[in-house]
Amino acid sequence: MSTSRIENVTVWTGHRLPSGEWFTSDAILIRDERIVALGNSAKAARADHVIDGKGGFLCPAFGDGHVHSIFGGLEEQFAPVRDLGSPQEIAASVGTWATTHPELEWIRGEGFDHTLAPGGVFLAEWLDAEVPDRPVVLRATDYHTVWVNSEALRRAGYTVGVAQPHDGEIVLDELGAPTGTLREWGAWRPIYSLLPRVPDDMAIAALDFASSSFVSAGLTWVQDAWVEPADVDTWLMALEAGVLKFGADLALWADPNSWRDQLEGFTAARSAVQMRGRGQLSAETIKFFADGVIESGTSAMLEPFCDCPHSKGMPNWDAEEMKLAVAAIDALGFTPHIHAIGDAGVRMALDAIEYTAAFNVPRDRRWVMAHTQLVDPADLPRFAELGIIANFEPYWSKFDSWQSELTEPRLGPERTNRQFQTATLAELGARISFGSDWPVTTYAPLDGIQVAVTRQMTADGPSWMPEECVSVDEALAAYTTGVAFQSGRDDAGVLRPGAVADLVLLAQDPRDVLTSEIAAISVEGTWRSGTRVF
Repeated sequence: MSTSRIENVTVWTGHRLPSGEWFTSDAILIRDERIVALGNSAKAARADHVIDGKGGFLCPAFGDGHVHSIFGGLEEQFAPVRDLGSPQEIAASVGTWATTHPELEWIRGEGFDHTLAPGGVFLAEWLDAEVPDRPVVLRATDYHTVWVNSEALRRAGYTVGVAQPHDGEIVLDELGAPTGTLREWGAWRPIYSLLPRVPDDMAIAALDFASSSFVSAGLTWVQDAWVEPADVDTWLMALEAGVLKFGADLALWADPNSWRDQLEGFTAARSAVQMRGRGQLSAETIKFFADGVIESGTSAMLEPFCDCPHSKGMPNWDAEEMKLAVAAIDALGFTPHIHAIGDAGVRMALDAIEYTAAFNVPRDRRWVMAHTQLVDPADLPRFAELGIIANFEPYWSKFDSWQSELTEPRLGPERTNRQFQTATLAELGARISFGSDWPVTTYAPLDGIQVAVTRQMTADGPSWMPEECVSVDEALAAYTTGVAFQSGRDDAGVLRPGAVADLVLLAQDPRDVLTSEIAAISVEGTWRSGTRVF
């Protein structure tokens, strides 16, 4: 057994006192994987190793309640398209990368800014000018929109007169020809099905990159929120290769078109991960996409979009079918994790959970509504009433170009200013957890905390919906105790004797710096189960 003490720190325990204050201490004692003592008891005990925290801030390690680990790691290995300023710059970058990779039949890129073209419509001809002879497939930062060139359209058989899928949109020009922009699975999965399989070593390298990134930001556990059958083996191979420094639960994706046929595979995947996951990996969750996203006009809405008065968006599920599917996976012991963006998508998810709770045998459930972007006022109390965890990606809670260029024109001012009601839901008694949706946006929890606290784009800019700002303590709790509760772990997300020693050491107390400087605080150390991983 090895005993370590971290002292000369502010120990933020994650425990809230009846007064509303948060309990802190000044030292912590760890033996092997567990916390033994705090404060004077920790300082009085013998320790094999003593770590000087240098006046820093020690808290439970962060968790991410909604992330896409493989996607984020793979993005680094494809054509660089993120953070470029125009469609032409993106196309030129893709062309340069394609030239340096003549051996590749398909050219891929992930994470381009979908606000750079009017209405979010990108044209195949812009890519054709750079890569005319090989198919190009680029996915936008929202991961719901795909931009392809003419060769990719040709290989998918997308021509004038193409039939629209029921669960996606092939964006057409005024003559009925595909433009090159594809929205939601039904439109782009036929093209992705043609892509060559990512080699195992490339996928494991993606998880290696994700692992190093996560622990450097203080993350030791994540809910991976979109796992398909081949991905399960990738995760297990990465674990066996020793590249995973964090724990994860894998949310297996439920296909609205064939979920009944997936049930046997879900249980088999869960069993395989239980046998080979070494307690570090699990597969206890099923991911549902209730709808798409507002900026692409594919979220499910109770009232029509302002810029498209005939459209209420695009639910991915029939409401009654979703009830049956959620009830079926709940009966198998899985947890539903439901992406819901538009107010109709949120209501459909709430209704499915309410149906399941009434229909199935009662048990301790940690069901999750992910993103929770626009909630009808009548539905806000239902989160607490049904025991649903509202998972927010706090970095989104600012009025950025996604809002100004695409979202507000579709929602109008009233609905725009009802998005991401974090404080309101917390005040109504809902459990809150935070995540990143990386690689959609940054995985760094401190970045998310800063936006949750300020809801600002810049330090001197206006706060968007300031009534929805939360305190630094509340934001810390959402990234620690909130995610731990979501994961079903009662021995994590809080620092107390007996709890698992998942810790992060920050150079400064985020409660004592300017709110505009929280994201700049450095992570000095990360421990998972008592072992320092960063």
